[in-house]
Amino acid sequence: MIKPTIEKKKESKIKIEAVKEKEIVKTWDSLNRHNTEAFLTEFGKQNPETLVLIKTDFGNIKIRLYEDVPIHRANFIFLTKIKYFNTTVFYRVAKNFVIQGGNSDEMYTQKERNKYGNYLLKPEFRKNRRHKYGALAAAREWKRNPNKLSSPFEFYMVQKKSGAYHLDNEHTVFGEVISGFDTMTKISKVRVGEDEWPIDDVKMTIEILD
Repeated sequence: MIKPTIEKKKESKIKIEAVKEKEIVKTWDSLNRHNTEAFLTEFGKQNPETLVLIKTDFGNIKIRLYEDVPIHRANFIFLTKIKYFNTTVFYRVAKNFVIQGGNSDEMYTQKERNKYGNYLLKPEFRKNRRHKYGALAAAREWKRNPNKLSSPFEFYMVQKKSGAYHLDNEHTVFGEVISGFDTMTKISKVRVGEDEWPIDDVKMTIEILD
């Protein structure tokens, strides 16, 4: 019996490990709070897109997602591909500051959040990814969240032209607006209640461009 060489054994091990990694994303509903990082790491390898389009009644906003924040990028692409965002709204409009979205009272929205167990994302702070005008960042709970874990579902865009740099290293910036600044401005002018929730829903759909 011919024994495999060390090189052959290593090669076989690498192939087996590669298969195991791909198995992590064998079903789209297998993401949960216990395998978040492993799932999104492999999902990101299989889905490298970085351009998305947010469509609203006020116009479109084109977003470029950053590759150097891989978990947050993969998560946004994942939620876009399962059409999670298509039943959500911009539920907070803080004038001359941010517009925030990614949630709603719709049954599908709540069903999807419950399905994945409200998993959280570890921060991916980068010195070169700051809260400039048009920055896309992950929302998060401030109370009882010492590790600054991001909500995977809710995001905001900086609408203030001078930026919101006091939020650097507090929220993960994972993309930026590359066109549609006028749409952001239009949304920022809608009538809101005391809780900054628009009087009339600002609905959205999001699709992958590339």
